Amino acid sequence: MNRFVSVLLVSFSIASISAMSQASPKTDQPPSSAQSKKTIEGLVRDIACPIQNLEAKATEFNLQCALECARHGSPLIIQTADGELYIPISGSMPDTDQREKLMPFVGKYVRASGTIYERKGTRAIVISDIKEMKEVHLTTDAK
Repeated sequence: MNRFVSVLLVSFSIASISAMSQASPKTDQPPSSAQSKKTIEGLVRDIACPIQNLEAKATEFNLQCALECARHGSPLIIQTADGELYIPISGSMPDTDQREKLMPFVGKYVRASGTIYERKGTRAIVISDIKEMKEVHLTTDAK
């Protein structure tokens, strides 16, 4: 009888482990995010203002405030005319800082092309090309 119980327990354990491995998704690889090649247009600025102030626009903003926030280390983003925010990232892992590439464009309206990643409402861009759009009129009054 003891041998029967032992065989039964071993069989049950094997069946349980097999069922769990088939039912559980593999977690050894990170989930992928949606990605595409795209060109976006928007204002290079600090992230704090448009996150905290829903009235912040890509063409009407306080230039001095954006420059000061950037100088003090605020993360830099691109805010599009429709209010979407894109976080610049590198195309490598581990990720590398993009501030050096973006600092000359703070307070300027740009066209940036690259790979876009989207995950649960967050957008990021690996910038392959960025150019200032001097023809876009910006209102940069101090408030």
